[in-house]
Amino acid sequence: MRILVAEDDPLVLLSAAEHLRDEGFEVIEAPTGEQALALFPRNLPIHVLLTDIRMPGRVDGWELARRIRDQDPDVAVIYVTGYSDLPASPVSGSLFFNKPYRMERIVEAIHALHEHPKISAGSPRHRR
Repeated sequence: MRILVAEDDPLVLLSAAEHLRDEGFEVIEAPTGEQALALFPRNLPIHVLLTDIRMPGRVDGWELARRIRDQDPDVAVIYVTGYSDLPASPVSGSLFFNKPYRMERIVEAIHALHEHPKISAGSPRHRR
């Protein structure tokens, strides 16, 4: 399974990518929303987008998920943020984790989304 991780904090990006690779996932890393969009159509299909919400540049996590879903409605989306006061604008069926999060919970969510794609239908679910 291929996961696109969009995260502007280099240490969080490195840690998340390494953990996901250790779990057997193929990971594509992007430090901004713009770079994630540039990578998306050039690579093999993406199964999951794991994105920070607040990132520098014109494309935040909300916009990134919307634009990727416009190109491929089957991409599962998991949002992460350290700012719980941000106005929510999630794509349908997404999951939401507050920072700091445990990577084990992210991996569990990825497996659940993969095994039961319809589990994510409806509004976003908030998790820690």
